[in-house]
Amino acid sequence: MQHPALNINFLGTGTSSGVPMIGCHCEVCCSQDPKDNRLRSSILVSSNTTSFVIDTTPDFRYQMLRSKTEHLDAIVFTHPHKDHIAGLDDIRAFNHFSKKPIDIYAGANTEEAIRRDFYYAFAETRYPGVPDLNIIGIDRDLFMVGDITVQPIHVAHHKMPVLGFRMGDFTYITDANYIEPQEQEKIKGSKVLVINALRKEKHLSHFTLSEAIELASALEIPEVYLTHISHQMGTHTAVSNELPANIMLAYDGLQISL
Repeated sequence: MQHPALNINFLGTGTSSGVPMIGCHCEVCCSQDPKDNRLRSSILVSSNTTSFVIDTTPDFRYQMLRSKTEHLDAIVFTHPHKDHIAGLDDIRAFNHFSKKPIDIYAGANTEEAIRRDFYYAFAETRYPGVPDLNIIGIDRDLFMVGDITVQPIHVAHHKMPVLGFRMGDFTYITDANYIEPQEQEKIKGSKVLVINALRKEKHLSHFTLSEAIELASALEIPEVYLTHISHQMGTHTAVSNELPANIMLAYDGLQISL
């Protein structure tokens, strides 16, 4: 299958509290290195004709302004936790300028949360200016966003099902601590993998640094970026010096093309 060239823009690479975390005075939260300032995790995926974001974080409005994004074809969601859906209301600006609904691709658990949390967007009598959403259910089948083919990958975030996505040679996995062998097969052959690595210490629902490295190595992915990073991980510079040559910490504003 022929895949279009893609550009990936890391809009945010932090965990649910962001970095710096409110009220924290640790070395990472006080760092002057811009790479240690992390908004909540999201990426912008673009081809020559199509652009969409994966997840609308609480920082979504600022992420769109900071990346100078003025057009989106769709939103693709991984799961219903607030740090991944809370910014959805701000798609109103895209509705305003495009004069049409925006397509929302979501699994059943995320659709349920969106309809609950943004109930006013689905009311029979809608207040003027509320978000205009066209929800499209996804599960295991391939789907198309413009000219980009997307393969869902089912992963586990403790007991919550989460969707990762493969687009051509690029795979994005966030909020996971287990991936079944048959789902790992969908990742194999990717040239670039983005995977969550929360911190070095064991965690209930996220891969640790060593677990993410071990999985990426087992899958033989040549280029790996770690995301959804906590202030507990350590500074960007210190951790980067510990990593294998093909594994890197992602950071806000990083762009890669493939």
